[in-house]
Amino acid sequence: MSRPHSQRNACRHAALVLAIVSMALLVPAGAADPADFSPRPEERQLPRSMRAEMSELPRVTVGTRDADIMGNNGRALQAAVDYIAALGGGIVEIGPGEYAMSDSLHLRPLVTVRGTPGETVLRKAKAAVSPLALDGDYGEEQITLVNPDGFAVGAGVAIWDDNAGGFHTTVARITGRNGNTFSIDKPLNADCMASNHAQAATVFAVISGYGAEGARVEHVTIEGNKEENVALNGCRGGGVFLYRCHGAVIEDCLVRNYHGDGISFQQSNDVRVERCVSTNNAGLGLHPGSGSQRAVVRECVARGNREDGLFLCWRVRHGLFEKNVLENNGRFGISIGHKDSDNLLRDNLVRLNGEDGVMFRNETTGMAAHRNRLENNRIEDNGATAPAAGIRVRGSTDGLVFRNNVIRDTRPMDGQTQEVGIRIEEDAGEVTLEDNDVQAKTTVDDRRSEKP
Repeated sequence: MSRPHSQRNACRHAALVLAIVSMALLVPAGAADPADFSPRPEERQLPRSMRAEMSELPRVTVGTRDADIMGNNGRALQAAVDYIAALGGGIVEIGPGEYAMSDSLHLRPLVTVRGTPGETVLRKAKAAVSPLALDGDYGEEQITLVNPDGFAVGAGVAIWDDNAGGFHTTVARITGRNGNTFSIDKPLNADCMASNHAQAATVFAVISGYGAEGARVEHVTIEGNKEENVALNGCRGGGVFLYRCHGAVIEDCLVRNYHGDGISFQQSNDVRVERCVSTNNAGLGLHPGSGSQRAVVRECVARGNREDGLFLCWRVRHGLFEKNVLENNGRFGISIGHKDSDNLLRDNLVRLNGEDGVMFRNETTGMAAHRNRLENNRIEDNGATAPAAGIRVRGSTDGLVFRNNVIRDTRPMDGQTQEVGIRIEEDAGEVTLEDNDVQAKTTVDDRRSEKP
């Protein structure tokens, strides 16, 4: 016989009361209130994401042993970088060893590539070179070679002719093959005509970034193997090369023996290069250029490069270049020119370079390097290949300030080739000289007919 409805409700009520009492007995006396997970006042979403910054990011190791990804070549490194990039950014840690590079290690946005200090070496492979058998037309995505030996799918490749240098050189990857014809992953930047000695070579930047905003490279040694490679110009290559990589950082890296520039970054704002060494490269040591603004190059060494130590190319503005050593380079220690204005160069050592210590290149008024400041630099013993000036100002350059610099030749008198402290040529505008210590046969050689 079933119980009345009121009796059943009373039983349910009693059971509920008993459950509540039991749960209360399980909570210790004086227990803390529930955790407060509400956002802190300092929490901010990232500029280009709908989330706050995280304290723990994706991380993967790659190396020849005891690593998440095993390998000793660029493919293993690229697999690690692309894996982290697919997670939105993070860290790739490369173990000790030498890694054979048949293509660039392509940087990705917000991915940090971190080597083992002094033990991670990326070595450029021997290059294959061939003339083009057919003209390479602007926009075409394939090339046909006279000699395809050494060209392989997946390899990096550069294509140019006598008229297609600088930014007109194409650097791409080989994506397929049909006999002597190879497809590439980028269209040709210019006509490359067989009649103009068009050629292709498996040359590329050992580390390369295109549009890799916020990428970082740390503690990596680049071995350029220049003896087994042909040259690649600094507008499209280098031991490390960045193109439109705003906010990228290169720290504690060594670039040596590359058949081109050591470190080159083009059209990349807010790049920071610190504590890097660029040595014995066939081109420029450090090459910020093509509108790269607000760069910071600090505590770097450019030594023994065939051309300039530090070359400010075109439209390098509002940069800071400090505490660098620029020595024993084949041409100038520092070269400044086309629209390179409003930069501060301070506390640098510029010594033993082939020609002038600091050269302001010959430009007309609209294109000259205005309002640059040189402060607290030591400029000495330059002119290894010909008599030179510590600082030479050419062109219609205006608004320069040279303050508290030491400009001297410390060698015996019969061996001194930095004969002029500061040379100001005919077309220069205002140059302010303040508290410089100039020791030279000619302290200031001012050739302006009218002093501002």
